[in-house]
Amino acid sequence: MSIVRVALDIPLATLFDYTVAEGVVVGQRVIVPFGKRQMVGVVMECATSTELSAERIKPVSQVLHDSAPLSKGLLDLLRFCSDYYRYPIGQTVLSALPARMRSDKPITIKPVLSYRLSESGAALDLESFSKRKVVQRRILAKLTEEPCNLAQLKALSATVGAQLKALIAGGWVESYSEAHLPSTGSGGCPTKSSMGRADKNIQTHTFDNAHTLTGEQQLAVDSITQAGGYACFLLHGITGSGKTEVYVHLMHHVLQQGGQLLLLVPEINLTPQLEHYFRSRFSDVNLVSLHSGLGEGERLHNWQQAQLGVAQIVLGTRLSVFAELPGLALIIVDEEHDSSFKQQDGLRYSARDVAIFRASQRGVPIVLGSATPALESYHNAQSGRYQMLKLTGRALAEARLPTVRCVNINQTVMHHGISENLLREVELRIARREQSLLFINRRGYAPVLMCTGCGWLSDCKHCAGKMVLHLKDQRLRCHHCGYQIRVPLACPSCGNADLHPVGSGTQRVEEVLQQRFPDARILRVDRDSTRNKRAWQTMREQIHANEVDILVGTQMLAKGHDFPALTLVGALNPDSALYSSDFRAAEKLFAQLVQVAGRAGRAEKSGEVLIQTAFPDHPLFRALQTHDFEGWAAQQLAERQMAGFPPFVYQAMLRAEGKIEAEVYAYLNSARAAAKELQHDVEILGVVPAALPRRANHLRAQLLIQATTRKGLQQFLRAWQPLLDALPAAKLRCSLDIDPLEF
Repeated sequence: MSIVRVALDIPLATLFDYTVAEGVVVGQRVIVPFGKRQMVGVVMECATSTELSAERIKPVSQVLHDSAPLSKGLLDLLRFCSDYYRYPIGQTVLSALPARMRSDKPITIKPVLSYRLSESGAALDLESFSKRKVVQRRILAKLTEEPCNLAQLKALSATVGAQLKALIAGGWVESYSEAHLPSTGSGGCPTKSSMGRADKNIQTHTFDNAHTLTGEQQLAVDSITQAGGYACFLLHGITGSGKTEVYVHLMHHVLQQGGQLLLLVPEINLTPQLEHYFRSRFSDVNLVSLHSGLGEGERLHNWQQAQLGVAQIVLGTRLSVFAELPGLALIIVDEEHDSSFKQQDGLRYSARDVAIFRASQRGVPIVLGSATPALESYHNAQSGRYQMLKLTGRALAEARLPTVRCVNINQTVMHHGISENLLREVELRIARREQSLLFINRRGYAPVLMCTGCGWLSDCKHCAGKMVLHLKDQRLRCHHCGYQIRVPLACPSCGNADLHPVGSGTQRVEEVLQQRFPDARILRVDRDSTRNKRAWQTMREQIHANEVDILVGTQMLAKGHDFPALTLVGALNPDSALYSSDFRAAEKLFAQLVQVAGRAGRAEKSGEVLIQTAFPDHPLFRALQTHDFEGWAAQQLAERQMAGFPPFVYQAMLRAEGKIEAEVYAYLNSARAAAKELQHDVEILGVVPAALPRRANHLRAQLLIQATTRKGLQQFLRAWQPLLDALPAAKLRCSLDIDPLEF
């Protein structure tokens, strides 16, 4: 009987020993008894002996052979994450897997189906086929050239799936499966980059080389493809400079070498348009996406395609950084500054940082792309730890950076949060059949409802925040805990019927615009309007077809989108970030405004950006007007160095929340006392309330630890963790956040 050490999805920082009779390899999934339950685990080690007595070791119930074992490289990456982020090894390993692989129900490795013309399809005269069935004609024409799989056919149309079924039912097309094996065989993963290696077999694929690279783009591509192993590149390109085109040419190079590529994006909303774009450029390449918007079955299938080496390009959000990729040759992190790459519960990892470690571990290059890099990344590039690559001009020769102007809201007429100046500019764009975007990062109708009689405000009874007015639904909703009530007819406090909405959200802006421009086609894009699965895709098609005059949206519209007819952007309420206690608030605001400003004037028409502010002379707005990221970043870094903030220190945040305030503070003060006893070279700050001190009836507080080196912080955390585990915290939710972004 052999001994195996198994990772289980439970909050204990240990592996569990079991006996097993049949041959098991590291990385294999097994079902084991744990207490009264049967649980799925992953074999992390095979051992010949154990410290436990024979009668205490239970046998493995079942060895699962329904999926390929996890590779040593992935298990090493997950061990690193467990150690660095101080999170239990079992929960780290299992959380990285698709939901189906965490279940004890059997899964099947679906064959990759390819499609070809049947005998009758091959004999068909395409000219005689119904011209009304446009997509079916495209599919038949494509299959006349060569057999294709579904991923390759999806480049033809979004409705390929349904049309393909119709062709199969009609007997024109037939499917067949091909056996695919991992490109590295059973031995595991390559360790050195295949970028620029001449000894590899050049593989052919269809590449639509539609755009000639500019000199800066070509230099960036050459620098990255000539990297002989691990190197981290910061691709700092202004909005519209053609970073995506650089990615396309890097993909072309990786595909020629027969490698796999991982592209991380911050938002699910960006994946469909990027997926469609890359498929249009590589029509015969197998591209899969991985994100939480996929069904469990589709996500498992795509994950397996990556694991088997069949998927050549994997496009996904943060969790896809843990996808199995035996032929990984390059990682790209687009919009690397985006806070969406940081997981805010469970394993609190940064996908960008994990991707950098993974690239180093595998000996492959990684590209971090952004118009406004995170100051940590920018500092690393300035100090030589990363290689800086700059794109300083827009990719289209006729496109120019938008003109940025500030509108002083204290010196102009305002209409429920929109200045008369901005409304006049919108009217001008409507007359010219150009599009305008009004950006306000607040959904709902108004942030708060107020009584003019007694001053009552729509507080949430479960949180320290306010309930937002959603006028269309006649609801007050808390965006923190989800609690909602009907809008009261009179003040609950004094009975006054005169209740007024205070401030503006996307719905109120939309209403003001409808009143001012009754004939304009107005589209609101926020989390409420895009709840339905295909809503955002339909909206995007409307915008591209120029069927919209005015867009009203939140940060969903700020990132990565390319709307050729959009020439005006208005930022409505940016000043609130200037009052924030978060030291990163100004950095986030600058990035957000640069991103949203970058939507304007991306084609031959010039763009204009109007920022409504009470502080037009603020250095942040001055830097935006001159497009001076370098000057702004230098100023911010100097301030942070003086104040002792990242990237000049490294931080860890211990958070606790519970129903009884005294218990929360007692736990954190005990943790602080334990930290002081360790006498490590770290700075231990005081216990303070969280930014939102009460959420969903839980009181919240936090303790911040700082160190001047990452190594020093990690040494302290390893010593502190056992002391934290020993503290009584049965009624509390506690978490340790390494490199925190939220304060």
